[in-house]
Amino acid sequence: MERKDFETWLDNISVTFLSLTDLQKNETLDHLISLSGAVQLRHLSNNLETLLKRDFLKLLPLELSFYLLKWLDPQTLLTCCLVSKQWNKVISACTEVWQTACKNLGWQIDDSVQDALHWKKVYLKAILRMKQLEDHEAFETSSLIGHSARVYALYYKDGLLCTGSDDLSAKLWDVSTGQCIYGIQTHTCAAVKFDEQKLVTGSFDNTVACWEWSSGARTQHFRGHTGAVFSVDYNDELDILVSGSADFTVKVWALSAGTCLNTLTGHTEWVTKVVLQKCKVRSLLHSPGDYILLSADKYEIKIWPIGREINCKCLKTLSVSEDRSICLQPRLHFDGKYIVCSSALGLYQWDFASYDILRVIKTPEVANLALLGFGDVFALLFDNRYLYIMDLRTESLISRWPLPEYRKSKRGSSFLAGATTTD
Repeated sequence: MERKDFETWLDNISVTFLSLTDLQKNETLDHLISLSGAVQLRHLSNNLETLLKRDFLKLLPLELSFYLLKWLDPQTLLTCCLVSKQWNKVISACTEVWQTACKNLGWQIDDSVQDALHWKKVYLKAILRMKQLEDHEAFETSSLIGHSARVYALYYKDGLLCTGSDDLSAKLWDVSTGQCIYGIQTHTCAAVKFDEQKLVTGSFDNTVACWEWSSGARTQHFRGHTGAVFSVDYNDELDILVSGSADFTVKVWALSAGTCLNTLTGHTEWVTKVVLQKCKVRSLLHSPGDYILLSADKYEIKIWPIGREINCKCLKTLSVSEDRSICLQPRLHFDGKYIVCSSALGLYQWDFASYDILRVIKTPEVANLALLGFGDVFALLFDNRYLYIMDLRTESLISRWPLPEYRKSKRGSSFLAGATTTD
């Protein structure tokens, strides 16, 4: 057929085809396909792919692509990254998607870091860590050698670990290298807390002391307790130090002057923990930004307001049984919003705004777990044999790690959780 005749025929066929119903058009195409050979079918396949398989992610505006990607789960997104370099580039650049994915896994998010590729890498690392937790391969063990007697006290901050020992010394270690940065002569340390300049120690000799790292000199000596000092905390802004003792009291001291400002009474057991922390919620008794002192013994947690006026009235006493039939483990978590403590029945979480118990997390498979750390998604617990990871969303233990043999402390100071990071 000549070209001119073919074009006339094609025009007539096109007009007729357009007048058909959809069903008739489909039947016509099916008939034509059945009459086609290999060359025609290959031509049809190549052109259909161009017409039908359009890369919508490449064609859409970036903001609209990000909006659509937010509806996909992370594992699907990772699969989509394998489609093409363009898809991988667009998906990897969606900061909000990967930050949300990291939050859902319990990772702490620094909103100032807007590098999307950074958060995708963090997510991949988190997934690997979750797999390691499930396979009981998430932890490594190392030893810090230097003390010549039992280590009683531990405190961790910003990659540094302070240890207080019965050998009358305290040491500051770089955890990443295992190197001892400072070693100073002290008294027997039952509790330690430090910053860049100083170390504060509570002792079995019934005193609290403040030491200078650089010189090893004792700059303050706080005398007044009649029993061993099991816990200390301080705040430089308030110039206040607090201590809890086996004499059933909590003392409030002027940090710089070394004088006792107040003795808080009401406990009927050893005070094994004191925490000085800013409140983050509002109630009838306190406002956000107020400093709160928590003190705990074997049966009760007491809440005290504290500031420059050194108000000593106890706001509230918390317990898990009125008849004292249930003991609290000597561990306490307070982040300004929630108070968490463990007992033989499980973990108790109080809302600090109302002082109501929000929930009791029971662990029927393992009894008498002590609290080591408590976050938004995970909790660290331990017993005589294992360190446990609990997923707080399902309230189930998802992993465990064998602990070295140790002598259990009634004060709960045998183990310490380091800081949670986003690295």
